Amino acid sequence: MNPEFIAEEASRVLDTSVEELVHAGSLAPGSTLVLGCSTSEILGGHIGKESAPEVGLIVAQAFMSACKRHALQPVFQCCEHLNRALVMEKDVLRELRLSQVCAIPQPKAGGSVPAAAWKLMQHPVLAASIQADAVMDIGDTLVGMHIHPVAVPFRGTYISLGSAHLVMAYSRLPYIGGARAVYQDPAT
Repeated sequence: MNPEFIAEEASRVLDTSVEELVHAGSLAPGSTLVLGCSTSEILGGHIGKESAPEVGLIVAQAFMSACKRHALQPVFQCCEHLNRALVMEKDVLRELRLSQVCAIPQPKAGGSVPAAAWKLMQHPVLAASIQADAVMDIGDTLVGMHIHPVAVPFRGTYISLGSAHLVMAYSRLPYIGGARAVYQDPAT
């Protein structure tokens, strides 16, 4: 795939998808959004087999830009070689009181997108886990472990980026109490 084409597609798909997710999930400014992404899958390969740092940079930039437009905190899931740890700004880790771990993602140990995000962030750190407000998965990377319960699957306008599947979810508060319970509007 042509890098210019990938950049245009990534920008279009991520801008639209983040905006739709913000509206569907009523995501407030400061909400955390985790991206799991396989550059191998975007290029039509098998996950974890053809890591593409140049595509990782394109996707990381597009995702960070889309998050910035909506005042969201971008978080990037690493691959299983780093136990699916998460790249984020140090301020986010501190604010959420997450456990920091020690590693620097690389394209073949963490993934091309998290490795690029690490270089793009002001003060990147790696967290062991998070319970985010929403997640976006490009290429079947299994980000579901990183979202608050209850996860609500969401299908937006786009269902792929390149050759990779695009799946999203936002979280909602659990409903408790049964048929006689009265619930407040989750947006309040």
